[in-house]
Amino acid sequence: MGLSVQLTAVIFILMLVSTHHPTTGHSHNPLIVLDDYEDNGIRLKCASERLFSEVQVLWTDSKGENFTGTPLDTGTVNAHASSSLLLKPGSGNSVSCKIIDKLLKTSAESSIVIADVFFPATSPWMAAFVVILLLSILLVIAAMYKLRKNNKTTARAENAKREIEKEIKQLKDQLAEEQNKSQKEIQDAENKLEKARNELEFRRARSKAVNITLDENFKDPKLIIKEKNRVKSSIQKEVTPKLIVVATEGFSDEIHYWEVEVGDKSEWELGVVSEEIRNTLKSSQLESSPEGIFSLHFSEGKYHLTTGEDVRNLKHCTVVGVSLDQEECVLSFYNVEEKCLIGSISLDFSGKLYPFFSPGSDDKWLGIRSVSIPNPLPSL
Repeated sequence: MGLSVQLTAVIFILMLVSTHHPTTGHSHNPLIVLDDYEDNGIRLKCASERLFSEVQVLWTDSKGENFTGTPLDTGTVNAHASSSLLLKPGSGNSVSCKIIDKLLKTSAESSIVIADVFFPATSPWMAAFVVILLLSILLVIAAMYKLRKNNKTTARAENAKREIEKEIKQLKDQLAEEQNKSQKEIQDAENKLEKARNELEFRRARSKAVNITLDENFKDPKLIIKEKNRVKSSIQKEVTPKLIVVATEGFSDEIHYWEVEVGDKSEWELGVVSEEIRNTLKSSQLESSPEGIFSLHFSEGKYHLTTGEDVRNLKHCTVVGVSLDQEECVLSFYNVEEKCLIGSISLDFSGKLYPFFSPGSDDKWLGIRSVSIPNPLPSL
């Protein structure tokens, strides 16, 4: 805006000092004015009071060469003569506008000189700035493209990593599942093998079954014997020492096995006693803690051996098998229904041993069960 005002002022001053070249006759001096900056040049207008039909408008450069500008307001015959010219840098700073009377053959001319400084020019710093700006834009675009490409590559890498981790987890889960399955199968196989061993041991012990009868002469007076194989207490309260009855049969060698039906009795005790303790029962009661007695005791839902060892993780059994191995000096107790071992006692006693039975203080029978001799076991 400021540059346009200054340029207009300078042009008016130059017009005032411009040279007029009137020819003979009456003349009307043309007026040269600045219109605007255009296409890196200056648009000039030349106007006259004469009509287009009367005069001709010509432009002359600093070398005296004539050229025609662009006529203005040519729509009517009575329009005033005017023309415009685009003056560019390098085409000469001096230009004249000549009005030629077609009838009178006279002319009037106005000239103007415009310094180069008033022409719009591109600053070298501006060019450098434009180049730098374009390069910066290209760099930003390239960086954004690279960043986007890197983001896509990173996203693909992350997705691939997640897929790999997912596959690894699935493989680990499958491996763990297979290991658990294998361990379970191994554990099941071991349990089956252990069960088979226990059952084989039980069958071997049971193959040595013998008949046992209760001896009326070797029992506590408070016990009732029925059919020589069943016994219970005549009083329903706990007494000390324990009430026992001894079998007629005694064993000093080899292996012997018998079974006892304990049912759902709340208390009982089974095992073997020495001949000395057996003879004591004939004349007096049993001492509270005599030596030479080896047994399995059940009370308050728990099983105890005379060695002081508690039997754990054992299902409740209603029939107990007793095996006396005088050859190995071991007394073993079996759960007949599960065909498994309850517990064993190492015997540190040499001599004849007799089965004994203590029914406890409830009013339920404890009975000896007859065992049919099974077929011989096959050779392994």
